[in-house]
Amino acid sequence: MELYKTFSKECSKLNVRTKNKEETLRLLAKQASKSELVKDFTEEEIFQKLKAREKEGTTGFGDEVAIPHARLEGMKDFLLFIVTSVRGVDFESLDKKRVKLLFIILGPPDRVNDHLKILAAVSRLAARSTVKNEFIRSSTVSGLFESFVRNTQAEEAVIKEKEKMKLMLINLYIDEYLYSILEFFIQEGVEGATIIDSSGMGEYISNIPLFAEFIGFMQKNKNQSKTIFVMVPESRISEIIRGIENITGDLDKKQGAMVVVLDISFYKGNMKMV
Repeated sequence: MELYKTFSKECSKLNVRTKNKEETLRLLAKQASKSELVKDFTEEEIFQKLKAREKEGTTGFGDEVAIPHARLEGMKDFLLFIVTSVRGVDFESLDKKRVKLLFIILGPPDRVNDHLKILAAVSRLAARSTVKNEFIRSSTVSGLFESFVRNTQAEEAVIKEKEKMKLMLINLYIDEYLYSILEFFIQEGVEGATIIDSSGMGEYISNIPLFAEFIGFMQKNKNQSKTIFVMVPESRISEIIRGIENITGDLDKKQGAMVVVLDISFYKGNMKMV
């Protein structure tokens, strides 16, 4: 998917001055309604969809950026536009910072994989501070669009280049790591992970007569784990491991997680979500 083709200049707006999150969402709905892609929806319907999504958890993920998004039954294709605010708006962000850059994504509910790809691509752009600031400082919508096209095409060119892949196995005994790591993968464009329920040897060792006295000490429930299987480009292995350790801590010093990377002699197909 060529991301720039989903971008709408007519819906984008620079330096808005909304006072709070609800007022901002109403403005976003008003801007979205300018597109033919949502001609079958009223401003109020779009607003309610965006608001319902925010109730599930804020899309203001931090560092002055928010990515409000919603899926609308009946849409034929994706709509993406940008709204900026030099002074920032209160969007109830996770880090409490005021939001200066908003990417709005609306799309059909039956194209989940494409929706995730767009979210991941936008997250990667927003994570680059030079790109983020370039968007915020844009003085015209045309200039913003040119900047968006230039940066997204550079990003897509890197992704399209076929790389040698490695199989990464991540074994986790701490449940809260799982969702943080999967979110990290999506943001980094690492697509298609398989998660398997697994067990540590502690679940079984207490059944060996010699170790029967330790049955209470072993605590079966603490020996349940999850193992993530994921394909990762060879050139990004170190970067991905650093990202995982930002979540788990130093893997050589802390218990509860382990990463193994294996060579692949052959592969065909993928583990992407259908």
